[in-house]
Amino acid sequence: QVQLVESGGGLVQAGGSLRLSCAASGRTFNYVMGWFRQAPGKEREFVAAITWSGSTTHYADSVKGRFTISRDNAKNTVYLQMNSLEPEDTAVYLCARGAVYGAGLSSAPASYDYWGQGTQVTVSS
Repeated sequence: QVQLVESGGGLVQAGGSLRLSCAASGRTFNYVMGWFRQAPGKEREFVAAITWSGSTTHYADSVKGRFTISRDNAKNTVYLQMNSLEPEDTAVYLCARGAVYGAGLSSAPASYDYWGQGTQVTVSS
């Protein structure tokens, strides 16, 4: 069983920054970890993903150059540094664990099997 707990969300003005954390318990060794977001009335949207080693990352075009995903395997924690935030970034942000051991990066929600409850990020204009 894997449990994921996100934290770090909040209210920030446009142009500001937030750092989200996802603390994991259970098996994450050699699994991809990802961040997704979901705004009211919209489908879940891929944000970023990272391999176990951290050497390879993948970002949605909408956040490329502004967001950075990283992980500290000793702490079993994944981070999402968000800079230059825009009102369009407002959503619940969720972290997830890849479903297949040793698999490559994926932006498809179906490629992830464990999900956190999410943390709210609100960006005011």
